Amino acid sequence: MLLSVIIVNYNVKYFLGICLKSVEKAVAGVEAEIIVIDNASVDGSLDYLKPKFPLVKFVENKQNIGFGKANNQGLSISKGKYILFLNPDTIVAEDSLTDCLFFIDTTAKAGACGVRMIDGSGRFLPESKRGFPAPMTAFYKLSGLAAMFPRSRLFAKYYLGHLPEKEKNEVDVLAGAFFLTSKKVLDEIGAFDEQFFMYGEDVDLSYRIQQAGYKNFYNPSTTIIHFKGESTKKGSLDYIRLFYRAMSIFVKKHYGKNKSKWFSFAIRLGIWVRALPAALDIFLNTEKVPKKNVDLNTFILGTEADAKKIRELLEKDIEQARSFKVISNLKQLGKPIGLHKINEMIFSEKFLSYKDIIEQIQLLPRHISKKVFDAEIMVIIGSDSKNKSGTVVI
Repeated sequence: MLLSVIIVNYNVKYFLGICLKSVEKAVAGVEAEIIVIDNASVDGSLDYLKPKFPLVKFVENKQNIGFGKANNQGLSISKGKYILFLNPDTIVAEDSLTDCLFFIDTTAKAGACGVRMIDGSGRFLPESKRGFPAPMTAFYKLSGLAAMFPRSRLFAKYYLGHLPEKEKNEVDVLAGAFFLTSKKVLDEIGAFDEQFFMYGEDVDLSYRIQQAGYKNFYNPSTTIIHFKGESTKKGSLDYIRLFYRAMSIFVKKHYGKNKSKWFSFAIRLGIWVRALPAALDIFLNTEKVPKKNVDLNTFILGTEADAKKIRELLEKDIEQARSFKVISNLKQLGKPIGLHKINEMIFSEKFLSYKDIIEQIQLLPRHISKKVFDAEIMVIIGSDSKNKSGTVVI
């Protein structure tokens, strides 16, 4: 067995369904297995997905045991020479896995490989490549300075903002959303540290890979979608608290007590800086007026049969007015976008490859809402922001 793909699921059955479709296409011709560990989902994930993916190994947990522990559970039954830890809210291109397998197999001292990730709107996700969370590095991230100076070698060190997003580089930390390593490396250094319940597991594993003399590589020659908003909201105080807890465990484990004190101070200061605007909003009682529904000019890239099914799904939304146009050729995209006010584009995965869909999502203007339609699962998914839950139409 060359490759084992391990996915931990928690209440995202529709996103996982399309993720599994993309992975099955990506492992075509590769001796591979796909393992899904379900962490006590209550959305009927297994009943829904098992009949649709008979070749996938599903494991059902009776309680949510955490991200790292569930991945280790999948690892314990895996048979692959290489192990890919993959998030369920991702879409990989048809050549993503073979590209990375070739890269890690032919690169000296490669311990792990990550990829270039974008969100559902096509924006590059800077967490595709990261530095280790030293105290001031973490403070710059949480205080917002990293976002204000995204290319700074100092302020954006957490995201290695000075390194070009389309250039291969050795980096400190790879994202757990797509983390390719080998069974040999994991046997040598150990798998995920289970004291991390959520967040920080990938930082700790990346660190231990480096400490063992291997290298972590960011490989942007392939791009995947990571919707992200399906877990804790990245801008919320809950996320900041989880991040603080995870990074505190990491620093105590690897940097010692002295640095742990500095780290704790820096993180707490960052939390207060981040929380201040929210507190002012509450104090001043400022309310944002909700936006009214805008009539959607929806373009469907697919066949007439696809368009019929998509209309049937979307017409259930009686509060949202839409007009539809079907495009059956990629060459048509440029002209109609210039002539019409398009604000929604839906791609049929039967009509386009996942690689083409990922490319088009990046090329289209940001104001256009992008979604993916799967005719077999009969679902439309998408996400306009990494900080919000995505859209699911069934």
